[in-house]
Amino acid sequence: MRIALGAGVAVVALVPLAISVAANATPDRLISQHRPVLASSTSSVSWDATGATDGDPGTRWSSVAGPGTQWLRIDLGAAQEVRRVRLAWAGEFAEAYRIQLSDNGSVWTDAYRTVSGNGGVDDVKNLAATGRYLRVLATRRGSGGGYSLWDVRAYGPGPAAPMTESAPAARSAGVPGPAAGLSAAAKKETALQLVSSAENSTLNWRREYGYIEDLGDGRGYTGGIAGFCSGTADMLAVVSEYTKREPGNALARYLPALRAVDGSDSHEGLDPGFTGAWREAAGDPAFRRVQEDARDRMYFTPAVRLAEADGLRALGQFAYFDAAIMHGAGGLREIRRRAAAAQRPPAQGGDEITYLVAFLDARAAEMRTEEAHSDTSRVDTAQRAFLRHTNLDLTTPLTWSVYGDRYTLG
Repeated sequence: MRIALGAGVAVVALVPLAISVAANATPDRLISQHRPVLASSTSSVSWDATGATDGDPGTRWSSVAGPGTQWLRIDLGAAQEVRRVRLAWAGEFAEAYRIQLSDNGSVWTDAYRTVSGNGGVDDVKNLAATGRYLRVLATRRGSGGGYSLWDVRAYGPGPAAPMTESAPAARSAGVPGPAAGLSAAAKKETALQLVSSAENSTLNWRREYGYIEDLGDGRGYTGGIAGFCSGTADMLAVVSEYTKREPGNALARYLPALRAVDGSDSHEGLDPGFTGAWREAAGDPAFRRVQEDARDRMYFTPAVRLAEADGLRALGQFAYFDAAIMHGAGGLREIRRRAAAAQRPPAQGGDEITYLVAFLDARAAEMRTEEAHSDTSRVDTAQRAFLRHTNLDLTTPLTWSVYGDRYTLG
């Protein structure tokens, strides 16, 4: 096997043909068998995650079919050294995959990676990695369908601390579905908090219905939970919909002025009363609902659907959503076009991590073309940080920085 080197790799181990044990060293033992195990998805109840760790040669784990990233995670019970991992692939194997360790199940360190897997048995030796959780992260298929492993065996000297169990237990009663994307309520809430940290310097996005100011970015007034702008038609759409639902609202009389200033940074016809009327309307539950509906219709749903079509998990879906919030749906599609010209997305057979690096590069380049958005920290110290830890599912806890402020979730 060849090792693929790249940015964001904390540990990369070469794989010699044999393992040696120094004099007086502790001999390795099997530390993964019958440990609690989870998978990003399972194709059927017959091929669930425990099939890869139960020691039975007739059982296996099989993911759902389709492009993109899938994973198998084993709880080793305590932080410990892993020196060797043996993977027995079934017919559906990974051409590109990583073996990773984590102390908390969300921040991962690569112990080994390859882009030239050819199935069969991979006996990866002489590793030097520690952690409580071990993950096989498959990022590109080497065959049709999904990914499937007959057996995953991790070896090491054994834990220095007492072994503990984690929930859920080793075998679930049913078939777990794919790891949640942003359409799941909890993941969507995480995404909205991440966006709010950059847009409003707070995780509490629900406090921002009444926010409004001119940022000097050529887009006129910016307001509300998604940064609707008087110069980019979305603020006009919000007020128009609000007036349909509540004809006598305080903003209705500004509709002619909003139509007139659309496409410019002008305040003509809006000053001095528009900002006060916006804040007043924010106390109306109907106006808050209109903002949420507009955010989802114009930005969230198109971004998530495009990301899903590209085979991206929660992190990629969030990266698309955040780009749509700043650049609009059309801007997102252009950034995505540039990224796809450099690297294939997973749905086209590409590696998810490599593609996301290209997407974030294209996004940062676009931000630097606008003086008001030239600070790319919402990409560099947030999204890239999650990607460096290969947290493709946006698993909490999350820690990031935006514009000099530090945040933690979970």
